[in-house]
Amino acid sequence: MKEFKILAVIVALVGITYYGIEPYAHHVMHPEVAPADFTFKDLKNVDTSLVGNVENGKVLVEANCIACHSIESVGHPQVMPNADAAASYGVVPPDLSGAGWIYDKNYLANFIYDPVSAMKLQHKFTPESGKAFPMPSYNWMSAQEIMDIVAYLQSVAPTAKSGTESHKKTFEAACGRCHSMAYAGLESTTPIDTIKTYMGATPPDLSQYIKSRGEHYLYSFINDPQVLLPGTAMPRTGLNKKAQEEVIAYMEEIGDRKKAERESLGIWVMIYTLIFAILAYLWKRKIWSEVH
Repeated sequence: MKEFKILAVIVALVGITYYGIEPYAHHVMHPEVAPADFTFKDLKNVDTSLVGNVENGKVLVEANCIACHSIESVGHPQVMPNADAAASYGVVPPDLSGAGWIYDKNYLANFIYDPVSAMKLQHKFTPESGKAFPMPSYNWMSAQEIMDIVAYLQSVAPTAKSGTESHKKTFEAACGRCHSMAYAGLESTTPIDTIKTYMGATPPDLSQYIKSRGEHYLYSFINDPQVLLPGTAMPRTGLNKKAQEEVIAYMEEIGDRKKAERESLGIWVMIYTLIFAILAYLWKRKIWSEVH
């Protein structure tokens, strides 16, 4: 009975210590947030139920977009080197080849209508700050014209594939203009000094973010950075669920390559612990039987 009481006290102390360190700290540092919203239902400026006209979308894109953006998939090259583009706009304008695939349709339409609101960066680009977002709003366009552009961008987007190479391309399109991935040999297309000035701080290298932040945190953060880090200069990217999962998968493939191997060892560690516990118990019985 005495041994049971000692065991109960030890279990209670360990339990209290564990709760004080792990669950409580997790609750304070990573509070519950609303689930990731891949429909971006807060964006309602454009009627996305309209069926876009691809041909008219092509005309509109060529008249309004390719002066700044490349669309390599259809032969519209980059208009200037990355360094010059970054110096002109603060950040390298994205190639639009994959825009129709990686971005949610509702987000993309509302981004064209009002980029700053779609990205939730109203706190950064204010009249008081004197900063203006490099891409203008196209709120003068009709909803039909905007959906025509979306339809065209979807039509020229490459077919979705699977595997590390596909994940890499999605990561580069979604994150690579600002973030580097040293473990994969990837540097941000925007020069570091330029992006630091534009963002207000140097965007972190993402090689180890899958370990330092974890998949659960990244899942919510990428979808809406302001929820977990209010006031951050990182924009809401507008990735659809599939594209975001590919980004996280690539971060895991590069930053946590031993995950599968590590997890496969779990059962063997448990078996070892069980055997060790049994041997320890038998040894205890032998020692105490001689004492009594």
